[in-house]
Amino acid sequence: MIRARPSVAVALAQAQGLVLADDVVARLALPVFDNSAMDGYAVRAEDVADATPERPVVLEVAEDIPAGRTDELTLQPNTAHRIMTGAPVPAGTTAVVPVEDTDGGAESVAIHRPRPVGAHIRRAGEDVAPGTTVLRKGQVVTPAVLGLAAALGMPELPVIPRQRVLVMSTGSELVSPGEPLLPGQIYESNSIMLAGAVRDAGAEVVAVATAEDDVAQFSSILDRYAADADLIITSGGVSAGAYEVVKDAFGRDGDQGVEFVKVAMQPGMPQGIGRVAGATIVTLPGNPVSALVSFEVFIRPALRRAMGLPDPERPHRPAVLAESLTSPRGKRQFRRALLNRSKDGVGTVTSYGPPASHHLRWLASANGLLDIPEDVVEVSEGTELQVWDLS
Repeated sequence: MIRARPSVAVALAQAQGLVLADDVVARLALPVFDNSAMDGYAVRAEDVADATPERPVVLEVAEDIPAGRTDELTLQPNTAHRIMTGAPVPAGTTAVVPVEDTDGGAESVAIHRPRPVGAHIRRAGEDVAPGTTVLRKGQVVTPAVLGLAAALGMPELPVIPRQRVLVMSTGSELVSPGEPLLPGQIYESNSIMLAGAVRDAGAEVVAVATAEDDVAQFSSILDRYAADADLIITSGGVSAGAYEVVKDAFGRDGDQGVEFVKVAMQPGMPQGIGRVAGATIVTLPGNPVSALVSFEVFIRPALRRAMGLPDPERPHRPAVLAESLTSPRGKRQFRRALLNRSKDGVGTVTSYGPPASHHLRWLASANGLLDIPEDVVEVSEGTELQVWDLS
């Protein structure tokens, strides 16, 4: 349900990491003009054909051509132009002699070695000819892509914009890190964690907010930020208790655009999804491990697909279980895991920490999620399973 935004043209400085929405066709040549590949001397190859270290060919240096010189020059027979790397070669030039093969003279130059026709000259269009499709729709904008676009004189690129995401945590017990805790209070961690996950997925966080278990306050925050968001992610307030502010705000029967369900998954059973103020909303459970695992399973792939990014899902790697485990019947279980990769592609894996959804410490150090199918109750040591690679 996460919808892609219309393509836009953005300045090169803002394009990195985004996906091209259209092919890009070169309007000019690269190189733009014939230029020197070396610091040296522009010559006619036939004029220096007999040069040797013992009997150098001496030519008058008629011009100095630094990079950036814009007037058009012509090389006369039996003369040389001192030329710098990247400078335009004068008409009549058939080779460039590197300065290392000369005495480096400024008024006249002694050429110690011949050079064949075309030596050290970069011809106009030898990299890119005008009209060439140089970048393809669906390609990720990398530093090299930016360099090519700039070299072709393009100030902008057509891209699929980043998804804009509002992240909200709910709960009257939540306190910002750094503030003193009263009895019964805890530090709020989900919003900073989920905002980090959003950015890691390639999207943009438009706001991070925390609401108490108060429908009016929750709704006020939505009213303030939802219009700027493509996706709203909430955590907490979706279970079966009496103070479930997200459910209360949207109607526990899902009569206000949000459907609340129980997913056959551990951790992360209570979930919700719908549309609010033109944006998709996904409501996640409040326990931190449940929230982040649910993000990985349901949101990250959809976010990346909406932005056209490659590899929307984490890599799924086969691994042999180094211990025996049990799993709840009828639930797909994601256990925090330590994956040891192997050169042949099938490594080993061990579960890491308890399976309960409040053990955040273990998730912070895990490098994988062990995926145990819902119809499996017992898994023996030596069984091959799939592991979601988080590294």
